[in-house]
Amino acid sequence: MFETFDHTADIGLRVFAETLEELFVDAARGLTSLLVENVGDVRPTLTETIQLAGTEIDYLLFDWLNELLFRFETNRLLCCDFNVRLSDRGLEATIRGETCDELRHRLVHEVKAITYHGLSVQHTQSGWQTELILDI
Repeated sequence: MFETFDHTADIGLRVFAETLEELFVDAARGLTSLLVENVGDVRPTLTETIQLAGTEIDYLLFDWLNELLFRFETNRLLCCDFNVRLSDRGLEATIRGETCDELRHRLVHEVKAITYHGLSVQHTQSGWQTELILDI
């Protein structure tokens, strides 16, 4: 589950999940929802793999979202399906989506960057929680 919140000249993303892998998946879904209004219209026609090294969860989450944003900015890839596996060495993920078609996809925000400002990942009694700020 994710929600957004207002932040001065930016937008915040808050994510709650039972497992760490679900936290990464829901954060990716949250990012996609900030890019395109009609997320349900994104089709899983392309498949790509992402591998990221890292042991610090907060920085790994930052790198994950940054990689997804990079793929959107360079290849216009909108993702709708995420399979994330975390290990003691980093992240391995399979992502599925399609190239943005501005005739079908209603773009919402121009996300310029994922920021370190306010970045936190916490293990709670009910699972995991993260909060981060995106520059729009």
